[in-house]
Amino acid sequence: MNSINFTFLGEESLVLQFGKKGTATDITIYDNKNSDTIRTFTCPTSFPEKIQSLLQALNMGEYVIFHVTKLDKFTGEQIIALDALGKTNGLLCHSYDVDRGNLLKMTKGTVVENYKLVEMENLKQEIESLPEISKEGKTKITIDHCFDVKGAGTVILGRANQGEIKQYDNLKLLPEGIDVMVKSIQMHDDTVAEAISPARVGLSVKGISADDVQRGDVLCAPDSMKVSQEITLKYSQNKYFREELRENQAVLVSIGLQAKAAKILSLNPMRLSLVKPAAFDEGDICVVLRPESQMMRIVGSGKII
Repeated sequence: MNSINFTFLGEESLVLQFGKKGTATDITIYDNKNSDTIRTFTCPTSFPEKIQSLLQALNMGEYVIFHVTKLDKFTGEQIIALDALGKTNGLLCHSYDVDRGNLLKMTKGTVVENYKLVEMENLKQEIESLPEISKEGKTKITIDHCFDVKGAGTVILGRANQGEIKQYDNLKLLPEGIDVMVKSIQMHDDTVAEAISPARVGLSVKGISADDVQRGDVLCAPDSMKVSQEITLKYSQNKYFREELRENQAVLVSIGLQAKAAKILSLNPMRLSLVKPAAFDEGDICVVLRPESQMMRIVGSGKII
């Protein structure tokens, strides 16, 4: 079964045309199954109030659908976030009252500049034409929700970013380092024996409770990822962030779906000390944030080295 995951930026009423509403918290997930393909659409429900949900939603999709209804600072913030994360695969569309020329000026020089510009009446057709993007390698499942279910135990919801998951796999929950066994796997409410990247899965697991799990935690093959409280970035400053940074300054960092409080140890190179450990691979993108800023909340970003 094929799986294709989208991040949807825009009015949530539009995404109802493409999927049925499922899990809803500060991010909302819609999905549908058509023939042998499951398509999932994640919306950052609490954006623009919470910048963290935007970064998390963007990390949950292989593709982006960017539907612009106004040209304001939050549209600009979305463009900067897309560029910081290198989200190159996307469709761009807009409402009738948005000036296309001004929109294209805003996206110039960013990854969004190369998104396919789609008329609204053709959007569904374009979505259905996009292929699955899978990634081989050791098992890596990024968790976005976890809860305890009476009779089933602990259930994890997440996306297989890499590799495959099989029933009875023994995995590690990182950054906690807890051993976890996969009791069963579901895709779109159907029980399956295995799932392959980039499948979105529900896993009934043994070895942990919901209290052990945070959004952004990773289920992975043992010894396949790094865990640390200190990271160094090949850093690039957001040119629109005007505030002066200093050593020992408090920031928030976004790594995948992990949001971690941190402080700056040094500016060149950019070294950060995290309050709690994070799980990551070398080359993962870390976005540095100042959520309390009234002007620009995205400070900069870089690959972890």
